[in-house]
Amino acid sequence: MEAYKQWVWRNREYVHSLGSFANGLTWLLPEKFSASEIGPEAVTAFLGIFTTINEHIIENAPKPRGHVGSSDTNSSLSYPLLIAILKDLETVVEVAAEHFYGDKKWNFIIVTEAMKSLIRLALFRNSGYKMLLQGGETPNDEKDSNQTESQNRAGNSDRNHGPHSFVNQNHHNPWNMEGRAMSALNSFGQNARTRTTTASTSGWSPRVQHQQAVIEPTMINEKRKTLSELLSEKGVNGALFAMGEVLFITRPLIYVLFIRKYGIRSWIPWAISLSVDTLGMGILANSKWWGEKSKQIHFSGPEKDELRRRKLLWALYLMRDPFFTKYTRQKLESSQKTLEPIPLIGFLTEKIVELLEGAQSRYTYISGS
Repeated sequence: MEAYKQWVWRNREYVHSLGSFANGLTWLLPEKFSASEIGPEAVTAFLGIFTTINEHIIENAPKPRGHVGSSDTNSSLSYPLLIAILKDLETVVEVAAEHFYGDKKWNFIIVTEAMKSLIRLALFRNSGYKMLLQGGETPNDEKDSNQTESQNRAGNSDRNHGPHSFVNQNHHNPWNMEGRAMSALNSFGQNARTRTTTASTSGWSPRVQHQQAVIEPTMINEKRKTLSELLSEKGVNGALFAMGEVLFITRPLIYVLFIRKYGIRSWIPWAISLSVDTLGMGILANSKWWGEKSKQIHFSGPEKDELRRRKLLWALYLMRDPFFTKYTRQKLESSQKTLEPIPLIGFLTEKIVELLEGAQSRYTYISGS
């Protein structure tokens, strides 16, 4: 396994291009959207998992010595990998369940959505209650601007009011007897500590000293924020932010639960899912503007991009039944008939409509989860 990792690290560009090319070819497999054909989806899932694992290996290439990261980096990396693997497997699960169990496939889809929701909730907690990027597949390493400012203020305050502040203030006044005395004591203490450290480490082997040099920088890690700290720091805005993220994480599970109860042709699951999406986005938007400025949630650049991505996912409601059957399909068919006489454009339009109708027949392609 280590030899394979080394090969992937050395050929990362080739591996990335090969994975993208192979995944693109899977859309040309015969019987791609046949409900009884499990083989093409199994091949697609295998290639997807293979690409996901390779990407995980590339992203976790050895860092330079002294690299400082979050204390939860190693533990959190397994969650994005699990989410990506589940997303690669869920289409195979849907096709196989539909082939062997018919309409009872929704029970299996509920299980996969429940697993993804639980993993994302665990990732949300372990990341210090940061916004999930790309559904949790991309780590959110951006540091909160409020936390950075408070740490900078605390650091300046410590330097100005710490145990050596009195010495520093009197150091610039050599005519102050008390200042000269404190400076002398401080210099004596620094020299004594230096000698003690030198004497204690002089007998260590170079290997131990090297290990100490490597380990010490990694001890500087970002502290993970707890829910109580988020609520105490941000108040109502923190509660709104957490609630909005939980709604976004659990929305697919809520959707399939109502589909199992009312059926895919009912407007109730469609409307409830859209309501949960709208409510969650509205709560996140209010957490940015509500209350005092110090209590507001400030989103980083990647988090703002994530919010825009989530809004774009609302376009999938045009592809979900019953809206697709009643409205979208009619528009697609009329557009196809209009463009059919044009030689090349008519052919391309027919293939695009065929792909859209085939993708719409699978929940996992339009789930947005």
